[in-house]
Amino acid sequence: MRKYLDIVPEEPERFKTQLCLASQDYGVSVILDSNDFDVPEFTPTSQKYAFIAGLGSVNQVLDDLSQVKLFHNQYKDWMLGYLSYDVKNQIETSTSNLPDKIGLPELFFFTPRYLFINDTKGWKVGYVEGLDDEASVLELIEEIKEGEEIEEEQEEVHLNHQVSHKDYLQAIDKILWHIQRGDIYELNYCMEFFVQDLLISPQFVYERLKQISPTPFGAYLKYHDKFLMCASPERYLKKQGQHIFSQPIKGTSSRNDNEYIDQQNKDYLLNSPKERAENIMITDLVRNDLSKVAARGSVHVDELCGIYSFKQVHQMISTVSAQLREGVHWLDAIRATFPMGSMTGAPKTSAIKLIENYEKSKRGLYSGCIGYVTPEGDFDFNVVIRSVLYNRKRSYLSFNVGGAITGQSIPQQEYEECLLKASAIMKVFKIEN
Repeated sequence: MRKYLDIVPEEPERFKTQLCLASQDYGVSVILDSNDFDVPEFTPTSQKYAFIAGLGSVNQVLDDLSQVKLFHNQYKDWMLGYLSYDVKNQIETSTSNLPDKIGLPELFFFTPRYLFINDTKGWKVGYVEGLDDEASVLELIEEIKEGEEIEEEQEEVHLNHQVSHKDYLQAIDKILWHIQRGDIYELNYCMEFFVQDLLISPQFVYERLKQISPTPFGAYLKYHDKFLMCASPERYLKKQGQHIFSQPIKGTSSRNDNEYIDQQNKDYLLNSPKERAENIMITDLVRNDLSKVAARGSVHVDELCGIYSFKQVHQMISTVSAQLREGVHWLDAIRATFPMGSMTGAPKTSAIKLIENYEKSKRGLYSGCIGYVTPEGDFDFNVVIRSVLYNRKRSYLSFNVGGAITGQSIPQQEYEECLLKASAIMKVFKIEN
């Protein structure tokens, strides 16, 4: 049974950093941080969590999506974890034979030993009765507060491209051919950048990424010797009671220190026929996905092509909501909508098959999702983009970038947009574009 203890960190931001540092003492940990963004949810009853961290695992489930429902029903506890992109193979009729040098499990959820939550009521820590008591938890918190600052000298990074500039342009030309032929009308094509023989502190990289690019769906994962450092601006899916909604992102423009130019970039994004077409196509796909589990007539587009500004980029975001039908399990909503349309294309099944043909490496956790599930079956998951993956044993670091290809796409401009999306990660490692 999980019990809770109210706590009052004197310096909340410093405490978050100390929790991240403390994660290195546990085999598995997950941190979810909104970075104080207030993302519109178009429903006044939503429970909002500004920060969640789970340190250490009590129980866990790996790889098999069909076991997740049984796992949640058995323990009736908070679950933290992720679905990699390749969970699609358990939902769609698809396979993945591309190389994967990170090597995370296809999915992973765990009930945490220590659960730190910051919501509208303040901070609290949850612990498992029988494993810990109030005194041991208070002692742990004092140890966490005494953690040293995260500091590291950044060694020189030599970035490798899994896909060359020339190969990227050729791949986009082939995808455009499929669009002209009618096989698809949008496809999200991604490419991997990687660094070999690199030793890093994942906690340092995550904190640096947060400073350079604070986003509402930031996340950190430690799974033994494998790590995720995520600065995602995108929500995949949230459930609160019977209300469920998704907020796909399609459409990007750059920020500028000059206020006039920055506004021009924002206006361009708002009025671009190409960017709006990308967004509307995926919004329609999300509407269709949600209708599979929604009560009749409840699917609604709350906002279409809204423009939101982050430190690195402006983004075009739509919100689609629905009421779940009676008897629909929370996992059924994920099965109906995963993988998210913003990371595949449309029609989804055709896009997934072409992605396997034209991409050069397995996406793994990139373009999957990470988040939480409450004991009641409410959940919130992001889209894993703008993220760094790291295998410490292999000293291998990887990050992917991509974009939606439509009939209006110009290959070179798509390439430049990918570099824009990668800019925050490149700044972390002091890499010049």
